[in-house]
Parts: sequence; C-alpha cells; structure tokens
Amino acid sequence: MRVLIQRVKNASVSVDGRQVSEIGPGLLLLVGIGREDDLEALERMTKKVVNLRIFEDDHGKMNLNIQQTAGQILSVPQFTLYADTRKGNRPGFDPSAKPEMAKAYWQKFNLFLNENGLRVKEGIFGAHMEVQLVNDGPVTIWLDSEE
Repeated sequence: MRVLIQRVKNASVSVDGRQVSEIGPGLLLLVGIGREDDLEALERMTKKVVNLRIFEDDHGKMNLNIQQTAGQILSVPQFTLYADTRKGNRPGFDPSAKPEMAKAYWQKFNLFLNENGLRVKEGIFGAHMEVQLVNDGPVTIWLDSEE
C-alpha cells in the first residue's frame, strides 16, 4: 500500500465538473493499493496516518497529529502510485491491485480511519477526478507499507 500525504489548508474533488467532496484543514491522502497488500498492511498504514506528527504546535514544530488538530481527511484512490516506469516511456501498472480488490481495500482503509475518530471524505473510485488543494507548508510525505 502506498499513501502520498499532503498537509492541506483545504482540498476538494470534482467529477464531471461537480464537486463531490471538500475538506478544510487536514490531510489529502492519495491512496494506492498493491496486489500484495493485506489487512495487516491496511492496519499499519492506518496507525501511521493517525499518529504521524506533521502539524505544527504552538512553537512552530511539527509535533501534532491529525487527531490533535481536529483536522479532516480527504481520501482519493490513485492506482498510478504503483506505476512501473523502469522500461520504456509508458508506465505499467502490474503491481497495482485489481479494481475489485483495490476498491474494497481502499474503503476498508477509510473505515479504519473513521474508527479512529477521524472525519474522512472520499473521492470516487474509478472516476476521472479533478483534485484541487492548497498545500500547507508544503508538507508532502510518502508512505509505503513495504518499507
């Protein structure tokens, strides 16, 4: 599982010119599910996202997690995080989970985040989405369950 985390002042997702989700301050999560992922990987990644201290405290240090700031999460499925560009110029996506598995695991990951008291809004699985954000910092963190 791969998650690209962006600390944002706000973010939104639109499909066919219609906004489907929007958050204020919090985290934009671009979420990729790999064909080798399992529930243990989802649980590890959930704990990492919940506990990652990337919000500033009163002294300007990144010392607070998403729960401590009462921030929101916008979770967007993104299979292209598993792009294999080692050969040629056209990426391959063999390491990505098949759509049925990816959707189920992405939904389960969002449920795990909700169960940890986080407010999660979602993009639309399989849709062509337009994502808008104001990156705060910028702070962008890459998580990979394999590492």
